[in-house]
Amino acid sequence: MERLDGQVAIVTGAARGIGAGIAAVLREEGAEVLVSDIDGEAAAAAAAALDASGEHAIAVVTDVTDRADLDAMVAVTLERWGRIDILAANAGIYPHIPLDQLAPDTFDQLMAINVRGAVFAAQACIGPMRSKGYGRIVLTSSITGSIVGQPGYAHYGASKAAMLGFMRSAALEVADAGITINAVLPGNIRTPGIGDLGEEHVRAMVAAIPLGVLGEPEDVGWAVRFLASAEARYITGQTLVVDGGQVLPESR
Repeated sequence: MERLDGQVAIVTGAARGIGAGIAAVLREEGAEVLVSDIDGEAAAAAAAALDASGEHAIAVVTDVTDRADLDAMVAVTLERWGRIDILAANAGIYPHIPLDQLAPDTFDQLMAINVRGAVFAAQACIGPMRSKGYGRIVLTSSITGSIVGQPGYAHYGASKAAMLGFMRSAALEVADAGITINAVLPGNIRTPGIGDLGEEHVRAMVAAIPLGVLGEPEDVGWAVRFLASAEARYITGQTLVVDGGQVLPESR
């Protein structure tokens, strides 16, 4: 694939975990990267790790539930680099909550971050992309909700499945502008919070993966990189599972 030199990418939820992995791959491939996250200190550290000079990576504090914040994020990107080629809408939360304990305000917050955040981030970037006649939008969904289920994550699964419903219809609306919208569906990925689950839980996660290892954030990043490439021009409204074969077994 051609390198991403000269292209500009926004990655939401990019301060740590999968978002940081996506940002790292896009920067490695030559893109200018805006690290967007609600945690300003962590976002600044992540951007500095990508490029200590601040020339090719910058951080912006963004609450993805606030459309004004997303518009400001886009404005900063355009002021700095004059274009937006790639949006990786990755920001999300995944609290474990049994269904009978799920409170309305908790559900609303999760949907606001996971679904509304992705919708409004795409909405904010589509205008600049349309003006250039080119754009790649990649959503971070999940195998949970989209393909499989997991107790304690009914709310999370609902949000990740909702993202795909949005993706398919939105992809039709922007296809005439040279913009594609696709999604990656990660499985069990090694993120900073995984150690909090305990060794036994992590062993069970690994046992469910035919390849026998947890995925790394950069594994998701490379999937995003492909869907964000010029070569993926004929792919839109589709999903790419990144799970080491986790969803393949008929039974366990």
